[in-house]
Amino acid sequence: MPQLNPNPWLLVLILSWVTLTTMFLTKTQNARFHNPPTQYQTNKQETNTWLWPWP
Repeated sequence: MPQLNPNPWLLVLILSWVTLTTMFLTKTQNARFHNPPTQYQTNKQETNTWLWPWP
């Protein structure tokens, strides 16, 4: 089986990588958030001590 020349395959690999990268980049940049981000409460809730059912 003859060996393949890597020059055209390297060019195909690079061009396909650039094409897929630009397609996914534009797809992710066009994504919109449907819900606004939620804000977490910074104050801590009071915790009660655990009471075991046995003495």
